[in-house]
Amino acid sequence: MTGQHDYPVAIIGSGNIGTDLLIKILRSDGPLRAAVMVGIDPGSDGLARAARMGVPTTADGIDGLLAMPDFADVKLVFDATAATAHQANWTKLAPTGVRVLDMTPAAIGSYCVPVVNLDDHLDAQNLNMVTCGGQATVPIVSAVAACGIVSYAEIVSSISSRSAGPGTRANIDEFTETTSAAIQMVGGAQRAKTIMILNPADPPILMRNTVYCLVDGDSDRNAITEAIDNMVGRVSAYVPGYRLKQRVQFETFTAENPLYIPETGKFTGTRVTAMLEVIGAAHYLPAYAGNLDIMTSAAKATAERIATHTTEPAGAAT
Repeated sequence: MTGQHDYPVAIIGSGNIGTDLLIKILRSDGPLRAAVMVGIDPGSDGLARAARMGVPTTADGIDGLLAMPDFADVKLVFDATAATAHQANWTKLAPTGVRVLDMTPAAIGSYCVPVVNLDDHLDAQNLNMVTCGGQATVPIVSAVAACGIVSYAEIVSSISSRSAGPGTRANIDEFTETTSAAIQMVGGAQRAKTIMILNPADPPILMRNTVYCLVDGDSDRNAITEAIDNMVGRVSAYVPGYRLKQRVQFETFTAENPLYIPETGKFTGTRVTAMLEVIGAAHYLPAYAGNLDIMTSAAKATAERIATHTTEPAGAAT
């Protein structure tokens, strides 16, 4: 029986995300244990690093993973490839019964943002970790939605182009669609829009996320501020570089001075603006890659909670 501090996991994808996640797991005290690292490029830096650290590897992709003797012990698989690749990977992984954390925007499994809804999905076989932008912004939308009706939420996620690997660049459309869907389904907004910016600035910029929420009618600004501050604290517990860039901003629109929205007409209520910054832990790429760090940190925190839940004695509180 797998012990609480020996929960074997496999990582599919030896690019930036998979390699950063591997380093995080190897540097952690547990409960996760990196049992296998999978790629498709024998010359990738991720596979080379894994081999140097004593982690079994294969460059034969999902088929290579399924053929490895070590796969029999694996309890959970992280898929850090791309949306189209995850669809093929899931087709082959689903019959095995292994747990899967999808770090691509494929959106096959239920959306998971750990501080918002993980406890609702602890037994799901396939969980989708949304996107880096979703992990940064959905918690804020959820915090605002707990204080009032968010009729519309818009997020702008800006990352350094140097931190965007081939998988990220290939999935821009999926990124915006999946993030917008999660803002509604997990964050609680009635309508949503996502904008992603790859900034080529040199020196590279830190990850920045701006969240706009339209809250219908009267709203309690103190309650919203407190809810956002609390949520930032909860996220930063597993992503230490996550923070508000400045104080939450409010703008009120009255019947005499409404905000006109082309799709829906006149809006009266409050626009809430939260500006966030994510400084990466620099486990693999430098600190400007906060988008990498928040994704791998969220996935690692989710897997640790699943491992603890799985190994808890029957009847123990979750």
